[in-house]
Amino acid sequence: MSESTALRVADLPQNTPTAFEITPGKEELAALAAELGVNALRKVRFTGEVKAMGKRDWQLTGALGATVVQDCVVTLEPVTTRIEEKVSLIYAAHFETPEGTEVEMPEDDSIEPLGSHIDPAAVMAEALALHIPPYPRKDGAELGEAVYAEDGVAPMRDEDTKPFAGLAALRGQLKDED
Repeated sequence: MSESTALRVADLPQNTPTAFEITPGKEELAALAAELGVNALRKVRFTGEVKAMGKRDWQLTGALGATVVQDCVVTLEPVTTRIEEKVSLIYAAHFETPEGTEVEMPEDDSIEPLGSHIDPAAVMAEALALHIPPYPRKDGAELGEAVYAEDGVAPMRDEDTKPFAGLAALRGQLKDED
């Protein structure tokens, strides 16, 4: 986000946690909302601390709160969602980046390589991106069935794509005949 939120690792105290609180202003919220592809962000607050773990590693823990306004995937009306998430990352000095053409994702995605700075605002933006609902839906909104076919052709319906439902119907008919 901004350079002013980045904490220089060399300046962090080893014995006491460094607290942070980020509450972006209107302009920052508008820019972040545009970057995340949502209509609006409101009441965004990220608080926490960065503390030493051992001699060279660091841990960031925090609480993220945000209100997100998005378009409903069915009605296109605005949908408001409240996000309340705990965030925890470990910045490891001896982080090995896998090399090669095919790389497996590590099981623990909360470990990051330690650089010269730890930026709580960047962590906040990433956590928001990960927790925004991908398909927001207004309460009670349901996607209806669209049926298309050329004139004179029987349209294919959702039920036609479920072969086991057809088999179950045939099985029911066979039992009725017995």
